[in-house]
Amino acid sequence: MANNKETRVVSHIVALVLGIISVLSTLFWYISLPTGITSIVLGVKSYKKDGKVLGLAGMITGIVGVIICLFIYISLLIVLLLQQGTF
Repeated sequence: MANNKETRVVSHIVALVLGIISVLSTLFWYISLPTGITSIVLGVKSYKKDGKVLGLAGMITGIVGVIICLFIYISLLIVLLLQQGTF
């Protein structure tokens, strides 16, 4: 089978890709939140285990994607409540 030297850990690359998907899909919460949270988890694990900078970048892009998504939907909720006069 495969040696340890041939086995590649790609969690830092997956974290970065999921973070980018999370940022690009901020209008779709059902895509942005799961990919952002997964990116944060994989980025933290990769950065703590290997110290890979791509893991840190994946973690940061995941955080940015989740924050932007939450900001959009919270501000949309506030606007809707202000229009109804209940807030």
